[in-house]
Amino acid sequence: MRVLITGNMGYVGPVVTQLLRRNYPNACLVGLDAGWFAHCLTASAILPETCIDEQRFRDTRWLSERDLEGFEAVIHLAAVSNDPIGNRFERVTNEINFVASVRLARMAASAGVRRFVFASSCSIYGSAGDGQARTEADPVFPLTPYARSKIATEEALAATDLGMEITCLRFATACGISPRLRLDLVLNDFVAGALIQGEITVLSDGSPWRPLIDVRDMARAIEWAITRDSLSGKFIKVNVGANRWNFQVRELAEAAARAIPGTRVSILDTAPADKRSYKVDFGLFERLAPDFQPQETLDSTINGLLKGLQTIGLADKNYRQSDLIRLKVLDRLIESGDLNEELKWAL
Repeated sequence: MRVLITGNMGYVGPVVTQLLRRNYPNACLVGLDAGWFAHCLTASAILPETCIDEQRFRDTRWLSERDLEGFEAVIHLAAVSNDPIGNRFERVTNEINFVASVRLARMAASAGVRRFVFASSCSIYGSAGDGQARTEADPVFPLTPYARSKIATEEALAATDLGMEITCLRFATACGISPRLRLDLVLNDFVAGALIQGEITVLSDGSPWRPLIDVRDMARAIEWAITRDSLSGKFIKVNVGANRWNFQVRELAEAAARAIPGTRVSILDTAPADKRSYKVDFGLFERLAPDFQPQETLDSTINGLLKGLQTIGLADKNYRQSDLIRLKVLDRLIESGDLNEELKWAL
């Protein structure tokens, strides 16, 4: 098996490549990444890319069909990764997350790739204040450039038969420890606040719903997607997570606080209402992938984060200005002149 993993040097990619190397020791794994966050190593003393066969430094906007030749599967993780970055670079987010992603899929199909896995997001449900868990058949209501780019790509991939098996994994909000840790994710931020400041600040009334998934369980779902039975369908879109992982934001804060006794939780009731609130139904994923269901619990993820943060000795109370926040990394690269406003290397 020869697999190309785009965006392998981000938050999710290192965990995916480690899992695939462990489970498929004879597979040929090739990483492809622009390298924006290559230096943001945190939870590992060993470069994660040592477990792959080849690392390519490419921007997905300039790939050619030749770059896709010889691969059986493509795992497409590369993207402008969250709402703050998407809001700051709205046009570039559309260019990378949508236009380049659809072009990549078409080139992959032309090059003979058999399986294409697209990392989508449950954020496409946006605002679902009625409390009903959203299924894949429900309408979507994307509220941000990031979410709009994900559903636009899904729709484009579904509109044309490219001859590949395409799996759109609508991931719940990521969390958990990684060799390239991010703290601009809700649970990760809460755990860091509890550990470093002894306080968790919730920038809302705490009522919005969020489904979460540990990054290790994301990797398991990706393994399923590149090995799934073709009887599941030529093109499928599936919510990836577990029903027990639907939480209100205040519940996440309280769980993180319990892990470090004495932590104070501050709910900013006067903050503007967060319209992003959605519960998600993961029943289809449970039926399609019974052997690849999430194994982590909220407590195991929190404990893993605590252990990881303690291992790297994180004690900087200004961690939200550090390289653990992806927007800060991009801002600094732009300020230094190494990256331009198009998120292209200016070297």
